Amino acid sequence: MEARVWDRVEIFSSLFKEGDILDILGHASTYRNRIQLTLTDLKVAEDVGDPSLFLESTAHDVGEMLGALRTIFKEMHDGPLKELVNRFLSDRQFISLFKKAPAAKNFHHNYIGGLLEHTLSVCQMSLNLSRHYGQLDGDLLVTGAFLHDIGKVQELKYDHQIDYTDEGRLLGHLVLGVGMVEEKVLGMDAFPREQDNLVKHLILSHHGQFEFGSPKRPKFLEAFALHLIDDMDAKMNGLGRFMAHDRQDGAWTDFNRLFERYFLKRKVTSAGGEEKAETSPEDRQGALFSQ
Repeated sequence: MEARVWDRVEIFSSLFKEGDILDILGHASTYRNRIQLTLTDLKVAEDVGDPSLFLESTAHDVGEMLGALRTIFKEMHDGPLKELVNRFLSDRQFISLFKKAPAAKNFHHNYIGGLLEHTLSVCQMSLNLSRHYGQLDGDLLVTGAFLHDIGKVQELKYDHQIDYTDEGRLLGHLVLGVGMVEEKVLGMDAFPREQDNLVKHLILSHHGQFEFGSPKRPKFLEAFALHLIDDMDAKMNGLGRFMAHDRQDGAWTDFNRLFERYFLKRKVTSAGGEEKAETSPEDRQGALFSQ
């Protein structure tokens, strides 16, 4: 909901910083068929309870997503890779962070539970792709899909807002993820050296290009496939959210600076030709403000 301040702007601006939760006073009006707030007073809220209530969350059930991940890994046949994955799944501290963490600060899956949602999607697509292309090692690809972004549980913080931690800015989630894998591997009786190198390369190369933050470019089929799947899932989510948030009237969105183009807004139809109802991110949070 859009809110504007017309008077005492400099005074109000000095009362809070980005990420603060505010108590506001004002009145609502309608502008271009949308509700708009005009603020007349504000202060930083003293007691907000759980600050995560003010951050957007995944629309999917966290327990069901974790269950779906575990089902995928039950089908693995490679013993060492399966043990590595299970060491993360049985780590309560890791899972506690993993199921809450966002997948990014800005573009894609940038909400509570976004990392789990993104990881499950990449794992599901990896499983399907390995069945389509028989030359792919499905267990290796799915392992890379699960581990490619685990460093984000240390890279990002999300108390009042999503931001980077100090180690996130200094090291980044690729390096942090490799370190987390090394820690688990050291606790195993014998993890094959070749698989260790392959798993770490999957993490380090999944951004695809040097200019996108990868210290290594993909150098085997599974690494190349993981890069493409990760890139697709991120862009489909980010672009979908951009279109859902778009406020432009008419058939076209506002200009998207990242993709450097306008996008056509269109209704999605079912197989029977009926229009599907669109659910915006705001609708999913509606219950919070309707009480």
